[in-house]
Amino acid sequence: MSTFQLPTRFGPFGGCYAPETLMANLVELEAAFVAAGEDPAFEARFAQLLGEFAGRPTPLFEARRLSEELGVELWLKREDLLHTGAHKLNNAIGQALLAQRMGKTRILAETGAGQHGVATATVCALLGLECVVYMGALDVERQRPNVERMRLLGARVVPVESGQRTLKDAVNEAMRAWVGDPEAHYLLGSALGPHPFPTIVGSCHEVIGAEAKAQWRARAGGVPDAVVACVGGGSNAIGLFRKFVPDAEVELVGVEAGGLGDGPGQHAARWVGGREGILHGCRTLVLADDDGQVEGTHSISAGLDYPAVGPEHAHLAATGRATYERASDDEALEGFRLLACMEGILPALESSHALGWVVRERERLAGRRVLIGLSGRGDKDLASVLPRLGHGGEA
Repeated sequence: MSTFQLPTRFGPFGGCYAPETLMANLVELEAAFVAAGEDPAFEARFAQLLGEFAGRPTPLFEARRLSEELGVELWLKREDLLHTGAHKLNNAIGQALLAQRMGKTRILAETGAGQHGVATATVCALLGLECVVYMGALDVERQRPNVERMRLLGARVVPVESGQRTLKDAVNEAMRAWVGDPEAHYLLGSALGPHPFPTIVGSCHEVIGAEAKAQWRARAGGVPDAVVACVGGGSNAIGLFRKFVPDAEVELVGVEAGGLGDGPGQHAARWVGGREGILHGCRTLVLADDDGQVEGTHSISAGLDYPAVGPEHAHLAATGRATYERASDDEALEGFRLLACMEGILPALESSHALGWVVRERERLAGRRVLIGLSGRGDKDLASVLPRLGHGGEA
């Protein structure tokens, strides 16, 4: 069998722990990715769709009122303004174009908060591809607007009733479906899974950090003191972080879901109770018990409710280049409330964790210049937010 051309690991993390039936597909996918990167026509088409269809570049916004309130100079990279309402479209466009290049006509995908599912369904409608999206049944209930959007776009949404009925279980079912349907392409939505997915997804999202760095230099000068982003699997964060990794003076902070507390099943914070292990085809940090069984998770945010993290993030933490903190459900809701009331922006509950961490750490961050990755908009989360905050924005 052919071998991979690119490095498969980030330090000790990553790799390709995949069934034999998928290895040919993964090697084919990497080969297509390498060839596409050397093809000016492919790069031009990708750039065209990112600009004309997705709406890039997204703006860098100075949150002046909130900055004054917290004593921290806050800037937001507005991925919430991208077409479909989140950063997920960058990767969906890139991988769908790769699928077309490989002659695939059917796309399989997983989704948690629904944004990746909507992005995938959107691109499949644009390119004339069949689309099947696997979604945990619990997430189907709490993200109903996105489910209806996917169906309106022509996708078939398959509720997953196994396990906790959340994102991990949706990934399980999508991978299982791909094993039985190797002629399809699995459009994985985060920077995890077996090689080459972490590399491809990170590459598709690098545009976030590239734009943000240039915009910051033009608007604020120099580089930020800190770059902060929420981390579930970690696609939006790695897209933002990569361009700042060489700048040692820039603090990189990923914020995961602290949920309700420290106990098993109360959170999705891999740096609290995680250990090295293998999940969904890669070695990374996994929330697992002493026997290696994956533990349950909880987050008010469907997109962060996942027991592992992308291998590149595990490597950044192990080398000390990035730190990973957590924000509780209540802290995320406070971040949501403040941005809504003070800046007129409804952030996704995923992004609200980054905001909530900054609010909590405002004394440590006082006077510093902080860039926050606003990965998506919060319309999808109103069913979760309104019972907690009320219609007047008060708890």
